[in-house]
Amino acid sequence: MITDGFRRYTKRHMIRKIGLILVCAAALSAAKLPFDVEAMMKIHRIGEPQLSPDGKTVAFSVQDVDIPNNAKPRQIWLVPVSGGSPRQITREGTANERPRWTPDSKHIVYVSNRGGASQVWMMDPDGSSAKQITTLSTEASGVLVSADGKRIVFLSSVYPACGTTPTAFDDACNTKRAEEEKASKVKVRMYTSLLYRHWTAWESTRRQHLMTQEMDGGKLRDLTPGNRDVPPFSLGGGDDYAISPDSTEVAYVTNADADLATSTNSDIFTVPITGGEPKKISISPGGDNLPVYSPDGKYIAFRSQARAGYESDRWRLAVYERGTDKITFLTDSLDRPVDSITWTPDSQRLFFVAEDRGRHGLQMVSLQGGAFKAIITASSSVDDVQLSADNKTLIYTEQSGNRPAEIFKAASTGGASVPLTGLNDALLAQYETNPLDEFWVDSPDGSRVHSFIAKPPGFNPQRKYPVLFLIHGGPQGAWGETFSYRWNPQVFASAGYLVVMPNPRGSTGYGQKFTNEINADWGGKAYEDLMAALDYVVKQPYADPDRMAAAGGSYGGYMVDWLLGHTDRFKALISHAGVYDLRSMAGETEELWFPLWEFKGMPWQNSELYAKWSPSFYVDNFKTPTLVMHGELDYRVPVGQGLQLFTALQMKKVPSKLVLFPDEGHWILKPQNSVLWYSQFLEWIGEWTKK
Repeated sequence: MITDGFRRYTKRHMIRKIGLILVCAAALSAAKLPFDVEAMMKIHRIGEPQLSPDGKTVAFSVQDVDIPNNAKPRQIWLVPVSGGSPRQITREGTANERPRWTPDSKHIVYVSNRGGASQVWMMDPDGSSAKQITTLSTEASGVLVSADGKRIVFLSSVYPACGTTPTAFDDACNTKRAEEEKASKVKVRMYTSLLYRHWTAWESTRRQHLMTQEMDGGKLRDLTPGNRDVPPFSLGGGDDYAISPDSTEVAYVTNADADLATSTNSDIFTVPITGGEPKKISISPGGDNLPVYSPDGKYIAFRSQARAGYESDRWRLAVYERGTDKITFLTDSLDRPVDSITWTPDSQRLFFVAEDRGRHGLQMVSLQGGAFKAIITASSSVDDVQLSADNKTLIYTEQSGNRPAEIFKAASTGGASVPLTGLNDALLAQYETNPLDEFWVDSPDGSRVHSFIAKPPGFNPQRKYPVLFLIHGGPQGAWGETFSYRWNPQVFASAGYLVVMPNPRGSTGYGQKFTNEINADWGGKAYEDLMAALDYVVKQPYADPDRMAAAGGSYGGYMVDWLLGHTDRFKALISHAGVYDLRSMAGETEELWFPLWEFKGMPWQNSELYAKWSPSFYVDNFKTPTLVMHGELDYRVPVGQGLQLFTALQMKKVPSKLVLFPDEGHWILKPQNSVLWYSQFLEWIGEWTKK
């Protein structure tokens, strides 16, 4: 029998125990270090996981940061699917990446600079018996292995003039051309058409082509001869080329339009793996990419956009039937963009990753269409999805706003996941990083606007914190449950800020209408959305409305420039790679389809719209102290935009600072530059918000 006295004793004991737990938890939290930029640079950056055909092992790459040498070396690791410690298997060279298994799971083909240049190599799964496969003077990257194990397909930037047919490729000619260019005392660029520069590089006489070679050597063939890059403008993400399961054909993406600067119409072609005439299989006037053959070889799945000239149109899941040339769109009823695609081994279903409200979850759909089944839904983002040959095990990477990517496995039907790697667990245990919170507000026109918040270490709702308002780029982009190294909210929060990350009009993952509503309205509804989110934040008892800063890059930088002329609510601003003058931007940027779509023509065709939304027309209102940062190799938002902004600020006697990176483009990527970028960022906002 339990007496009342025993109950009272037990209750007091439990209260005391809970109190001790809370005190211990608080002490543990207090003992952890703030997650600063130095901590971020220690993260092992996991990518490129590849499940072996026998389903037993995952090969993957790990990039580390070497600050003293200003480098980011990458090595290949393995981890058993059954569980066990991951182990590094490459050590020679600083760029070992792109692991791909041979069909028998006995060897790994990969790309390495261990011999002094980027070439394709092969090794045993323990890293031994490394053998170089390619010896091109133009180097090699992006390797694939055919299903029969006899051929590799890879990328190389070659001189098109050295061969116009697959059988005429001449590496000696490429070598001679390269040596002549290097020896020439005349360094000049001449162009007669657009696109003459892109991202961070000027157009040269080389073109990136798909090459093929037998695994044991033999004749080298150029599968995509001519004056086109394959794939076009690749900045990362999934493969834009694939080999058929019977090893006889290659599907690839290129843009065959005459004017590449104004066209988003990338298309999918197929070509025999030994070379031959290409066949165009996609029909959309918009972009088509990421071809993936079904395991039975009957279909090619890919992503497709419906509208020409709009790079942010919704990506749909399409399936091409090789026997009939029929194309079916499976996600027309899903108002979310498809990110990546994976077939089930029986070729009857497709797994796909879709973006939704700041998350990237995994769904499944039948080849015949119909309802979508959610497989992975969490406050996270998944990618790199692969299935074992028996269709039982799912391998993927997962990350969130406070956790970098690691590799997981789960049952293909869903359920609890099991981590295969935890390379960053010990490091992160030393630091306090908080999961992202979120909130929704109504914009003046009734639209619902979503935002994330990262709170400082040891957050105390009874305190008031300075606010850092981050504005994402794109403008068709979004903040979400991903771990960023360029704008890391945990680093900013650990400096003592309440970090607010709103997703205003133009953001992706909230329906295509919401995304489209930024078009020709850059400073309109998006600005109202941002102010609505800010109004919500300043009403919170822990936010200090008198100590607020705003920062953004690219379109986010544009919006910072817009804020300069339209509000004085912030004590400090940071504009990184921001668009300042829309007219000159249209004449300097490389991808002209962007201003053509966003502002319905060039400045001489629609001057009133350019004037309406250009921050440069509101200089008389500039008052807020502003830090301007820009990379001089930025051809997306050319450095002149930052220089014009800084000149205007200085002429207006507004406290301002200009930080230029001569060796960086749109993104600040070199380790020492990144550390400096973060220090300048935090130093500037701290000067104005922590007085």
